[in-house]
Amino acid sequence: MSLTTKKGDQGKTSLYSGERVWKDNSRVKAYGTVDELDAFISDAKHLITHPSYFQLLEDIQKILARMMGQLATKTKTYPEPITIEEVKKLSEAIQILEEKTPLKGFVIPGSIVVSARLDICRTIARRAEREIITLARKEEVAPEILQYINRLSDFFFILARTLEAEAGAIKYLKTN
Repeated sequence: MSLTTKKGDQGKTSLYSGERVWKDNSRVKAYGTVDELDAFISDAKHLITHPSYFQLLEDIQKILARMMGQLATKTKTYPEPITIEEVKKLSEAIQILEEKTPLKGFVIPGSIVVSARLDICRTIARRAEREIITLARKEEVAPEILQYINRLSDFFFILARTLEAEAGAIKYLKTN
């Protein structure tokens, strides 16, 4: 079986649930932006040396794969939807990192390479959230997807700051 099917040559693609939609459809934009985020997480993982942080990113990628499938499902029920327990687990991870790295003001992002990559993930997560909200204003989107993607940008922000703090490289914006 070839990856090149030529079925998309006229600008349409198939959803997980089988419908054919335009490639600029809100649903496709939403899961496409999550896919972009997933690719950037892959890049950031190469710079993570702490095993538990690496595992957190791997776990997030597994959830994002399911999120993409759920977003690509219109007329059926996706078999493994995002759960409220996963939202809670991500919130707990954020809280642990916040306790470990209390912030003292506005930061200048990306003071080390790994935090710069995580800040890219953060901004893509925010864009993915906007795309998912656009979809949710037209069609039903599970609230757990909205909650998870909303928490995700916070997670990338605090993980980046934690890594900067651990490296002694966190930079604060001086305000007068």
